[in-house]
Amino acid sequence: MAWSAAAAVSRFAASPAAEIRLPFSAAAAASVSFAGRRRFGPVAASLATSATVQKEAVQTEKAPAALGPYSQAIKANNLVFVSGVLGLNPETGKFVSESVEEQTEQVMKNMGEILKASGASYSSVVKTTIMLADLQDFKYVNEIYAKYFPAPAPARSTYQVAALPLNARIEIECIAAL
Repeated sequence: MAWSAAAAVSRFAASPAAEIRLPFSAAAAASVSFAGRRRFGPVAASLATSATVQKEAVQTEKAPAALGPYSQAIKANNLVFVSGVLGLNPETGKFVSESVEEQTEQVMKNMGEILKASGASYSSVVKTTIMLADLQDFKYVNEIYAKYFPAPAPARSTYQVAALPLNARIEIECIAAL
């Protein structure tokens, strides 16, 4: 990962060139360097780290297959990123019903299967994002959602969106710790 920025500075009181090295860990090291003139000189800064990310796709037939070029979930180091899950029956690929309650229940079951396939569980979920076709369904979703997430409940965001894939009523994604 590399970061760099350059800016013009009207007054630069430091010495013409300075370098600072900041080791972050044995796996990642970074250095910040500044170079410039006393007045009106450009200042450049850069930060480089070397970190390795172990990335593995998670796939289970006990949850609906991805609808496009994405994975049901990705394991990256000690986290699992579960893609948006719909209330589809994994065997038929069809919604269990048009009801937001029944779709929510199926979303949670599907998510549970993906979490299990990744080595995680509901209790290891740290963040969820809920997307609703109609925010008026929020109360019904909360009642079902609460049955699956023990205290402390994960951090969460909920949005009403213009549309969801296949005209779903709800979609939920999550991040879990391993």
